[in-house]
Amino acid sequence: MSERARSPEQPLEEAVSRALRENLAPLQGTIDDLDTAFADLVAACSSSRPSNALPAMVRAQTAAAALAAGLSSLSNFVAFALKPRAHGVPQAVAAAAAPAVEEVEEPAAEEEPAWAEEPVAPAPVAARPTRPVAAPPPAAPAKPARPAPFNVATLSAELQDLHRRANRVAKVAMQDIKLLRPDDVQLGQEHKDICHRLRSDIDKARKEYDRRFQAIQEHPVDYFRSWMVEILAGGDVDALGEYPYPSPVPR
Repeated sequence: MSERARSPEQPLEEAVSRALRENLAPLQGTIDDLDTAFADLVAACSSSRPSNALPAMVRAQTAAAALAAGLSSLSNFVAFALKPRAHGVPQAVAAAAAPAVEEVEEPAAEEEPAWAEEPVAPAPVAARPTRPVAAPPPAAPAKPARPAPFNVATLSAELQDLHRRANRVAKVAMQDIKLLRPDDVQLGQEHKDICHRLRSDIDKARKEYDRRFQAIQEHPVDYFRSWMVEILAGGDVDALGEYPYPSPVPR
């Protein structure tokens, strides 16, 4: 009896377990980022300049917050999915069939008497001349359908995880550059030559970005350039100057 009682809950428990397994990869990626940031922080602590530890601290803090948020969401999901539920109300009985419609025979036509007068045929009416109907205007050519917008949610779980990590890495890289070279960032915004003025730091960040996210470089999204505009250029795309890297997004 106990096995029969548990059988209706098995599909739900299997679905919850499957959802947990699918979310392990994003959590593992966040843990890897946290380990990398902590290792950079340890290395920066041996430097004679304490400011070198700031970027690593920011990355570690971001990764830790993302990890805590992910674990909190999963725990809430499991608690909500597995809490007891009230038994469902049985479905209503199907409606009764409609009563059959009785067929009524049409009464036979009464026979006309032999002396009935023959009907007089109406006089023919002269046909009126018809006006020519104008042909309808030709239909306008159909406009070519626009391509569907790119949606990360339609990709596999592995590629979705790569997109999340690429977005986070690009954002952290731009924050690091702004922390380490705030004066040059300000001058680059004023003279609209950020890409040229900060080329060495941007090249290092771009090299690491390309190495880690080569698999999604052809997708029509450029997190690196988007965060450069948002953080380094203050939202002014013209402040970048000449963007030296290939981008799948039209400018």
